[in-house]
Amino acid sequence: MWKKIIYAFLVVSLAGFAALGGAVVGGVAVYQGIAHQQIPLSIAEPAPTPSEAPAATAANQIIITDIETPITEAVEKVGPAVVTVVGIVPGQTTFFGTTPDHPVSGSGVIISEQGYILTNNHVVEDTKEVSVIFADGEERPAEVVGADSFADIAVLKVEGEVPAVAPLGNSDALKPGETVIAIGSPLGDFKNTVTVGVVSATGRSIDVNGNYQMEGLIQTDAAINQGNSGGPLVNLAGEVVGINTLIVRGGGFGSAVAEGLGFAIPVNTVRAISQQLIEKGYVSYPYLGVRWQWITPGIARRYGLPVEYGVYISGVAPGSPAEQAGLQKGDIITRIGEVNLNEEHPFINALYTFAPGERATLEVVRGQQTLEMEVTFGEHPAP
Repeated sequence: MWKKIIYAFLVVSLAGFAALGGAVVGGVAVYQGIAHQQIPLSIAEPAPTPSEAPAATAANQIIITDIETPITEAVEKVGPAVVTVVGIVPGQTTFFGTTPDHPVSGSGVIISEQGYILTNNHVVEDTKEVSVIFADGEERPAEVVGADSFADIAVLKVEGEVPAVAPLGNSDALKPGETVIAIGSPLGDFKNTVTVGVVSATGRSIDVNGNYQMEGLIQTDAAINQGNSGGPLVNLAGEVVGINTLIVRGGGFGSAVAEGLGFAIPVNTVRAISQQLIEKGYVSYPYLGVRWQWITPGIARRYGLPVEYGVYISGVAPGSPAEQAGLQKGDIITRIGEVNLNEEHPFINALYTFAPGERATLEVVRGQQTLEMEVTFGEHPAP
């Protein structure tokens, strides 16, 4: 019995010593392999020093993409010539005392090296002082050279060198669907804001009041907000094709709220108006010399008038073209030249198709008679 136990013990011991010996031999072999730099490939090599770093591979290269587009190129061309227009309107005397002066703001665009700047009349109307802020933040005082309320155009002038001049394009070449860019200072704070849209339509007319329509306007869906007035509408060639002037929101009682209805004055019109403002300080319009009231179907029914549309003459200026033509108080003008006065052809629009010195035939209703009178228009007195 004891012999069997001792024998088993010796067998186990010999096996253990054999295993231990193998481990020691294996460890020595590994040690020798390491000592001779025989490192398995699965073990990573240490990172090289910066001077030994390999060249960048395609996986870690920074790729710079050219993002120039016709839009960005147009903005780069015109943007430096866009300015913020700031005016100060004097306080008004009221029952409670004099109100404080208050600022107004809009946009404008430089059109000549001499420092002439286009903007809207309504931006600078009634202001006692005006300044402009260039795209780089420089502020400079400006003079109002001239303004025209009918076209809603004003020309300013600054002294000294200007940062850039915007080229004027041809608004007659615009087509619906063409991409256009509006640049300006919405709310007076976000100068040189860029919005993009299309020409929605051309030749639009908007009622300014019951007696006059702004005609031939460019309609666009490029976002235009308060403060954009006077800023340029630009085509993809980097040319000014219009001066932004108004938006239509709707939202009145019983009407829907509209978005994307902005309007700009065609630059061809602006060019002609601004040239007169620079040369004379005012725009030469035909002068008739009457005080008048616009007649609509509602007014005609109320007062029993014999026509639905026309202008009722409430006074004639002495020595005026109207007096020389034979017009009298109480007459109703229903046609000027070939244009019948109606909802689509208000009196002022029909009158301003003529130039000072031109002749026209007026159709006049006097009592139960319909008369024709020849008139030679004078020049509207300068403001």
